[in-house]
Parts: sequence; C-alpha cells; structure tokens
Amino acid sequence: LHQQAEQTCRQLFRTQEEHEHLLQAAVEQTKGLEHSLRSAEAVLAERAAELRDAQAQLSRNKLLIEDLRGENRRFAMALQAAELKQKSMQEKNQLLEEQASALKQLIGKITPASLSG
Repeated sequence: LHQQAEQTCRQLFRTQEEHEHLLQAAVEQTKGLEHSLRSAEAVLAERAAELRDAQAQLSRNKLLIEDLRGENRRFAMALQAAELKQKSMQEKNQLLEEQASALKQLIGKITPASLSG
C-alpha cells in the first residue's frame, strides 16, 4: 500500500508538472495573442485615422468641385454673352459696310454728274 501510495504520488506529481507546463504554455500563448491583438488594434487605429483624413480630403475636394462648377457656369454665361455681343457687332458691322457701299455708289453717281455739270 505504501508503494502504491508513492507511485500514485509520483504520478500526481508528473500530472501536476504537465499541468504547470500546459498552463505556462497557455500563458505564453495568451501573451502572444494579446501582443498580436494590440498590434492589430494599432494598425486598425492607424487605418481609421487614414480613412478619416481621406474622407476629410474628399469633402474638401467635393467643395472645390462645386466651386469650380459654379465658376464654370459663370464663364459659360460670360462666353455666351460675349458671343451674343460679337454677333451683334458683326451685324452692325455688316450694316455699316452695306451703308458704306451704298454711299460709295451714290458718290460714284454724283461725282461724274457734278464734273460734267
């Protein structure tokens, strides 16, 4: 019985050592996982900051685009007004050219008559 008790004691001691090794391995694994988790959290925080920056830049770009569209509309209206003014000036120029031609013809008819008279 004494021998059996010693054998059981040794077996319990080995089992306890195995459990301690397993526990130590589990603790080390937990520490590794915690480190990995902290690293992943840091990366996620960095990515979140980058996304916030990108979103802020996108918002600024949208405002710039809207400003450019407004400016483009103003330029288009100014161009249209300039084209209308140019067309009007061309029409006036054409009218003046026609009047000048008519005056030349009239002067051409008057001049020979005044020279002969």
